[in-house]
Amino acid sequence: MPAKPAATAIPDLVPVRRALLSVSDKTGIVAFAAALAERGVELVSTGGTAAALSAAGLAVRDVAELTGFPEIMDGRVKTLHPAVHGGLLAVRGNAEHEAAMQAHGIAPIDLAVINLYPFEAVRAAGGDYATTVENVDIGGPAMLRAAAKNHAHVAVVTDPQDYAAVLAALGENDGALPYALRQRLAATAYARTAAYDAAISGWLAAETGSAMPAWRAFGGHLAQVMRYGENPHQTAGFYTTGEARPGVATAHQVQGKQLSFNNINDTDAAFELVSEFDPARSAAVAIIKHANPCGVAEGATLAEAYGRALACDPVSAFGGIVALNRPLDADAARAIVEIFTEVIIAPDADEAARAIVAEKRNLRLLLTGGTADPRQPGLAVRSVAGGLLVQSRDAGTVDAVELRVVSKRAPSAAELADLRFAFRVAKHVKSNAIVYARGGATVGIGAGQMSRVDSARIAARKAEDMAAAGGLSEPPTRGSVVASDAFFPFADGLMSAVEAGATAVIQPGGSMRDDEVIAAADAHGIAMVFTGMRHFRH
Repeated sequence: MPAKPAATAIPDLVPVRRALLSVSDKTGIVAFAAALAERGVELVSTGGTAAALSAAGLAVRDVAELTGFPEIMDGRVKTLHPAVHGGLLAVRGNAEHEAAMQAHGIAPIDLAVINLYPFEAVRAAGGDYATTVENVDIGGPAMLRAAAKNHAHVAVVTDPQDYAAVLAALGENDGALPYALRQRLAATAYARTAAYDAAISGWLAAETGSAMPAWRAFGGHLAQVMRYGENPHQTAGFYTTGEARPGVATAHQVQGKQLSFNNINDTDAAFELVSEFDPARSAAVAIIKHANPCGVAEGATLAEAYGRALACDPVSAFGGIVALNRPLDADAARAIVEIFTEVIIAPDADEAARAIVAEKRNLRLLLTGGTADPRQPGLAVRSVAGGLLVQSRDAGTVDAVELRVVSKRAPSAAELADLRFAFRVAKHVKSNAIVYARGGATVGIGAGQMSRVDSARIAARKAEDMAAAGGLSEPPTRGSVVASDAFFPFADGLMSAVEAGATAVIQPGGSMRDDEVIAAADAHGIAMVFTGMRHFRH
């Protein structure tokens, strides 16, 4: 343990006389530096930042003058020097520190304005290994941490969004910055370096094939402070990780109210589901409520797919989320706005569709620029008391597995197409999950029950409601197929599907009683296929 310096009083106000500026993101830096210079602050800078300030006509001292040492190794070494870190770390009013500064010609630095090489952006853009490594910043994080540690005497700024607050505080306090602001800025700096290191360590873990490293760090940037969380008594914020995956976190919000916590959760579920369907093959629409689908369908057009998805459960669809796998067009937009909808998320929208949606001012329209690849690897993280559960994203798809026919009767081509459709949907239904489908549309969904039999019964009842609402002579589960996200532990779940009128079943298999379940299917002429892949979703 290092010896503790003699305690010194923490000043409320610290005058800013010298500032060190070294930024990769130069947004607003010239105007900020000019405002500092007008207050008589000496500007010290590095490389490209110094060049930008000089080009703007500002008097700036190169850091090499401060250190007496030039930048070397392509700029890898320029600020790692006692003249810099001593100026940031020296405790003002500490006799030993001040004597060391005087002995070694170290001048104090009162304000450090630092942001980092764009590692996350380079990684997201798919930079090669060498380029990505070169965008790992060393000097920047070291200076941020040094200045943040000494926030009793130094202010540190890493987010250009904070420039205005710093200038306002300088104006209010005759060129000085208050302790409360310095403390908040220090917290921001440490959070930034933590998120930066998390991105780097996560990238290296992936590059080296380390699925579960001994230490795991996660970081994100605040994109939105929310009015509340799942419930009004809970606080919430939305943080983005920098992953370049099309979806709610990367989408452009064209219009509508601010997204709520539940909106974001449900919209993510909706878009991940609809992305299971290749837009080159068919139009697809998913309608989500409380993170579960209440209707999913394919069609020749989005309007057709939406109508078929809505028919599955129009009551639950009220106030739901609508996700599309193709750009929103006018016909689909007109159909969607006929009932109250919270969010529409799609790869894009034409001008006619945007005009139609604009008539509903509160309706959020999100455009993602594309669909998500359901096979793309990634991580899923969930908090538990005292820890984090981390797993790989469920990137398994029914198209990637070889279906095994286990019944005496093989499914027909039409049944097989519906079985694949139903299993794609079941992947995104909370367990225990049962999905009935016919003709490329869901006709009954049972979600989140403790018993698979109950899920099957609820799904069948939804189909009965669908028949009543649509004036059908019989429930649409008659002649349908059924998907189960996990195996049937007993034949009773299958029998519920048989009673509902299903003619074919897709399930993972793997139960101790598979033979009993297969025998029950054969006894009723049901075609059954095993995927060998489970899709639990809790």
